[in-house]
Amino acid sequence: MRKSILLLILLFAIGITANAQKFALIDMEYILKNIPAYDKANAQLEQASKQRQTEVESAAEEVKTMYKNYQAKSGSLAAVQKNKQEEDIVAKEKAVAELRRKYFGPEGELAKKRESLLKPIQDQIYNVVKVLATQNGYSLVMDRASAASIIFASPSIDISNDVLAKLGYSN
Repeated sequence: MRKSILLLILLFAIGITANAQKFALIDMEYILKNIPAYDKANAQLEQASKQRQTEVESAAEEVKTMYKNYQAKSGSLAAVQKNKQEEDIVAKEKAVAELRRKYFGPEGELAKKRESLLKPIQDQIYNVVKVLATQNGYSLVMDRASAASIIFASPSIDISNDVLAKLGYSN
């Protein structure tokens, strides 16, 4: 009798532990593709990137032209003039590198613009996921798009469409 009560308590504890954790998946890429504001933000970023890239390429082309002119005239220039032109070319190359870093670096203009445009959308998705997880008792919600180690997941635990619906977008 004592063994059967102990066995029942053990089975009950195992049952509670097994049911305590619920998991869900979202596909962030899928969600973002279905949000028009995300496409609009990406278009703005692409346009700004092209603009800045054109500016950087133009400055780099100036450096090439300066260098070609220097090579063509270097035989007829005095040493002082050569040094002056070399310094000008080096200074211009540094300015181009600084411009490239200013626009495209990790703390650059485009990174800041990307954050200002996309962060509100990502925060909105995060808040909706948090609400759904709390409502449905999920212990863990993973992003299928960024989790390379997920080999297979049942479509029944994917809540991407629920997130889109809660955001006001239908798929």
